[in-house]
Amino acid sequence: MISSWGYLSQIMKTVTRRLAVRRADLDAGVFDVPEECVEALRHMVTVPVALEHKAKGITTARQVFCATLQQDIGWQFGGIEWPEDVRPGVFVTLIWRAAKDEVVLRTAPLAEPMRVDNAVYYHEYDPKVVTRDYKPGAANWSKVLHTIRHLGHVLDDGSAVFAEADLPRRSGLGKGSRGTFLLRNAVDQLLREGYVTRVDGSVDATGHPSYPALDGDEPAEMLLYAPLVEPAPHPDEPGEPSDRREHWVNGFLRRLPPGAHASERQLSLHQQTVEQDELDESELPPGYTFVKKHHRNG
Repeated sequence: MISSWGYLSQIMKTVTRRLAVRRADLDAGVFDVPEECVEALRHMVTVPVALEHKAKGITTARQVFCATLQQDIGWQFGGIEWPEDVRPGVFVTLIWRAAKDEVVLRTAPLAEPMRVDNAVYYHEYDPKVVTRDYKPGAANWSKVLHTIRHLGHVLDDGSAVFAEADLPRRSGLGKGSRGTFLLRNAVDQLLREGYVTRVDGSVDATGHPSYPALDGDEPAEMLLYAPLVEPAPHPDEPGEPSDRREHWVNGFLRRLPPGAHASERQLSLHQQTVEQDELDESELPPGYTFVKKHHRNG
């Protein structure tokens, strides 16, 4: 028999869980359900799920869905219509109070919008999920970038490292003379456009990459992806669209993960650009590399 105090504790119970949504969640209209909620909600045909969200970080809205509790590998709410500006990696906080049947999902707006590569984020996000959930295009360079971001070792800031020697085996390119040519061109394009840079790292006995290199591991040349994170125009201010396609990119500085440094070639390119009065920064700060002006297709 449950005591009055035990009963009171049960009805006052609150479950809070903060998760980053993934591309598959957005495409399927689902969200993971904590195990602590399942037993109390599984008897319901539908569960009221309220999404509290500020569109583009400004306009407050509250939408309630009649969600279904469904089981895949774990339990999920199905039937959620995610707003367009909820991108892969955005944090969503689930709040459930046992005294209420309704479940609340809530996003948190950023103080200022941020552009991660070409995607504008208006809400707090997990950099590691943003990197992993990259959707590749048809171009070979995009497939190689997907391999680095999806299969590489992802750091907390969203940077990813991948052993270059493993690309032929893991990327689907590099087989035969034609494949080798296509893979080399794809890597050259990624290096030229500043998506990746070459660094010295290491791999352990299982092939797991590390950067910086770890003592005792086998030295290996790595391709390092470092996301370009920069302030984005506010929604009510004029600015470039968030899905820029073909365009020229002026030379810029890109932050590298802790311990990384620019190559001699990038230092030389940076100095040449400064001497040509195409860049204001007279020195390349520690922890940054330089990407020269180039034409980008996406």
